[in-house]
Amino acid sequence: MPPVIFTLKRVPMLSILILAAGKSSRMRGEDKLLQDVAGQPLIRLVTERALSTRVPVTIALPHTPQDRLKALKDLNVSVVQSADSANGMAYSIRAGVAALAPRCTAVLILPADMPEITREDLMDMCSAWSETQSGVILRASTKDGQPGHPVIFPKSCFAQLKALKGDEGARSVIASKSTPVRLVPLPDHNALTDLDTPEAWIRWRASESGV
Repeated sequence: MPPVIFTLKRVPMLSILILAAGKSSRMRGEDKLLQDVAGQPLIRLVTERALSTRVPVTIALPHTPQDRLKALKDLNVSVVQSADSANGMAYSIRAGVAALAPRCTAVLILPADMPEITREDLMDMCSAWSETQSGVILRASTKDGQPGHPVIFPKSCFAQLKALKGDEGARSVIASKSTPVRLVPLPDHNALTDLDTPEAWIRWRASESGV
């Protein structure tokens, strides 16, 4: 079957922001974003899937990205580096949204440690946005309604996103109920699977034949 080509004209100024600035502190010396998945570092795999949607992609990296930046060699992505990223996920979101705000009307925030999020999942999220194009938060979920990631935030949320603090991501923006939230069901546990510890990686590799 020929690949589905996503038409940007139907989604005015939607951008994807990949969060890849965390310290991997729970990995006890390893970098979760450099773990091999399907023959390449996870950070590159996730970025390539995002790029395949034809939506502009920005990736938030730590102030000294080193090997993570090398893993992205030759990929057509914009890079945002934040000196405050070590203080929590909020600072990566703040830096990314601040960079994107002048040129987009919505941002899809995607944590980089989610190996089960596929191109098709991202396309489903983008398609849901193309159908709404309004002031609603679109949050990926399981088929039975367990909320997860990625999440699309409209421009009306940007001020809140740029004021975030700590390491809870954008939970407070969603919990504030100032903007309606609509769930977008994705297959299996794709919206929930994030791998933060060596044990989680071992369990996931044991249950998967590869992504």
